[in-house]
Amino acid sequence: MLGINAVFHDPAAALVVDGHVVAAAEEERFSRRKHGHDNVPFAAWELPQQAAAWCLARAGLSPEDLDAVAYSYDPGLMPGYDSVVDDGWEGLRTLYAQRAPLFLRTALPGLDPAVVRYVPHHLAHAASAALAAPYPTSSVLVLDGRGETASHVAARSVEGDLEVLASQQLPHSLGLLYEEVTEHLGFRRSSDEYKVMALASYGKPLWLKEFRELVRATGDGGFVVEPIDWGSFVKRVGKGGDDFTQDHADLASTIQTRLEEVLLDLAGWLHAQTGDTVLTMAGGVALNCVANSKIAAQGPFETVWVQPAAGDSGTALGAALHVAHAMGDRVSPMSGADLGRDWDDDALEAWLQTAQVPYERPRDIADTVAEVLAHDGVVAWFQGRSEYGPRALGHRSLLAHPGHEKNLERMNDVKGREQFRPVAPMVLLERAQEIFEGPIPSEYMLFTHRVKPEWRSRIPVVTHVDGSARIQTVDRRQEPLVARMLEAFERRTGVPVVVNTSLNTAGRPMVDDPRDALECFGSGPIDLLALGPFALRRPVPTRR
Repeated sequence: MLGINAVFHDPAAALVVDGHVVAAAEEERFSRRKHGHDNVPFAAWELPQQAAAWCLARAGLSPEDLDAVAYSYDPGLMPGYDSVVDDGWEGLRTLYAQRAPLFLRTALPGLDPAVVRYVPHHLAHAASAALAAPYPTSSVLVLDGRGETASHVAARSVEGDLEVLASQQLPHSLGLLYEEVTEHLGFRRSSDEYKVMALASYGKPLWLKEFRELVRATGDGGFVVEPIDWGSFVKRVGKGGDDFTQDHADLASTIQTRLEEVLLDLAGWLHAQTGDTVLTMAGGVALNCVANSKIAAQGPFETVWVQPAAGDSGTALGAALHVAHAMGDRVSPMSGADLGRDWDDDALEAWLQTAQVPYERPRDIADTVAEVLAHDGVVAWFQGRSEYGPRALGHRSLLAHPGHEKNLERMNDVKGREQFRPVAPMVLLERAQEIFEGPIPSEYMLFTHRVKPEWRSRIPVVTHVDGSARIQTVDRRQEPLVARMLEAFERRTGVPVVVNTSLNTAGRPMVDDPRDALECFGSGPIDLLALGPFALRRPVPTRR
């Protein structure tokens, strides 16, 4: 079962074989174009051709072997759509989706177009949460910018069967609300929303009274978002982002706070319908880790599980899981987010020899990395299969010492990011509760936690301005190499936490293959590249 996302943004492919998730990857990791394509209104032609071909190759399959291809958009929902949802591209988008089976046959020679099945966008999101999570029964909350005609679905999943309980029709959309403020603040919409979330920590929700009128839950599982004149609150920020004021941070804080309040209302309504103890979440809004934490802390559910590829790329996985279940497969939960490409030691060494760079193979790469980190070096960490979704989870990461305050500015300089952006900590699962307060485990870095007061001065780099941190807990059973590195770092420093941010520079996708890693290492002030078991050190400049 091959899942395909190719509408709106973040084209991706995922493969499910006999109910098991075998592979999943975003096209951006192959094409090296952030989000798979430019941020334009219509981009449905961007099939994840390379990602799909790789997924099949990973399993040793050919297009002829596929029982079905699940496409995460249903053009059949669009005939008769009201003009209120028409962004000027609906007719072309619908026509393209209707022709998608033929385009897929071209992209995957040998594919029978008759095996392509359409899965509604929000149903694919919902399946990516409910069917991939390790819970047989859950309430499901999906919120994003938009699907075919809706922006939200509330549902219940029992043994893989999904029942939709409520949905919100366009033009009302919490995802589009956040996109609009993102654009008004000078960032790229459908790309930089996480920057608004970070900026919100520097402000206060000054206009909360006004936005409680403009954005409100309706008590029936839906909500209303009124048209907003953003300029009446603060002036628009230029694209360079150099004219920020405190008012802009306050606007970000206002939208973030109101989003959290409405999500709590929606979660409360859903729980009243189901009585479930578990909530699973997907959709782009579910990447808002601050809001997720509010739902976990203040909402009615005992457990909140968020799909690590919650954005549109995850609909490729959800569509494949949904169709697999519908065709009678017993679907298994995903085992982790490490579903992308990897290389064995011989292949990695061949890359190094081709690049003609000096390298070594230490006895234990984890110990070598810990030594460099303890001496305040920056390490590029490239290990195992790449991550599916936007978070670096110990496979394609930049690592640093969390105890030296200047390292926040240093890491943002390495990546070419705004200085208000936080970096995240990784910590062993069994140590997390000593240092952080919040949902634990947090293996996918999709919640924020409070840093305990006694630790804030010890790990200032990963403590955000509001005292929070977006942590990744490391289970040594799943990530033994990362666990060994964390333990070796603590032996040297007494600190059981390491800075973990994605291995990329601003505007570029996360590093995926060895060439990407070598280019990133060569272009920035990184002291060591840990490429599998091999170590590459930055030469010390010769003084003249």
